[in-house]
Amino acid sequence: MNAEISALLDRMQKMFNDFILLLPNIALGLIVFTIFVIFGRSIKRVVRRLTRHRTYARNLGMVLGRLAQGTTVLVGLFISLTIVFPSLRASDLVQLLGISGVAVGFAFRDILQNFLAGILILLTEPFHINDQIVFKNFEGTVENIQTRATTIKTYDGRRIVIPNSELFTNSVTVNTAFDNRRLEYDVAVGYGDDLNWTKQLMLQAIDSVDTVLKHPPPDVLVMELAENSVNIRARWWIKPPRRSDALDTRDKVISAIKQKLYVENGIDLPYPTRQILFHDQTEATDGDRSSQREGWPAGNKPVPQPRSIADSLQPLAQLQHRNSKVDTHSSGHKS
Repeated sequence: MNAEISALLDRMQKMFNDFILLLPNIALGLIVFTIFVIFGRSIKRVVRRLTRHRTYARNLGMVLGRLAQGTTVLVGLFISLTIVFPSLRASDLVQLLGISGVAVGFAFRDILQNFLAGILILLTEPFHINDQIVFKNFEGTVENIQTRATTIKTYDGRRIVIPNSELFTNSVTVNTAFDNRRLEYDVAVGYGDDLNWTKQLMLQAIDSVDTVLKHPPPDVLVMELAENSVNIRARWWIKPPRRSDALDTRDKVISAIKQKLYVENGIDLPYPTRQILFHDQTEATDGDRSSQREGWPAGNKPVPQPRSIADSLQPLAQLQHRNSKVDTHSSGHKS
């Protein structure tokens, strides 16, 4: 029993002596680590100061500064550990860090994916804060670009949080990427109207709107010969390209076109129409395609002339009249 106690005391004495011997290394390691921490903070401030003028990407400096600070502190930690424990090799620390990184990567795959995507979005800048974008079924103004997600404010006053990995790997439409934006609208006119004159009237209507740019100039193009109309597409440019301006200008242009064409010049803006053909199934010609207009005969046979509903009903009226006379005559004969 006394031998065990003596061995325990000897072991504790040895540990204490080893700790005393490590005190200079521990003090030096703490000093080195403190220097690296201070240096990391200085790097963070420098990076944020260098990116401070980029107001449209205010989070970029913060993110890069934190990455620089974290990397500097991690390097200082490695150096401090090798000072405190001289037997610890840098390769062992790197190997341990690699294994830990793989484990953390599998555990937080989605989070790290969004983080890296956020870093790439902040660096490549496909869109900026206050840009108006369209992503899948969402459309609105970019409020903030964070390392995990991007928030947009929809036009009806809602906030949408979109993971950065989704934005980085899918198509995004940036409506305010350029200074100008082209809008268009299709106008249907009648087949009997003069197309050249109609196009000139539409250009006059578009030019009368003050928010439409003169350069590039607006244009009108015939797009389609539809079932009931000729479709003409009006195209014009606006500045700035924000949604409120687009809606306001679109309202003015469409109103001006309708006033110029329909009200002032009587251009036909046709409604959808359908042509309905009737035939009386009690006619002797029923089922004879050569005698029915809706079943035009093949070859060079003449097309039957159209008939009105009154013409089709006239034989029925005559037949009914004859039947009534026969009934009257029969009744008189019996009496």
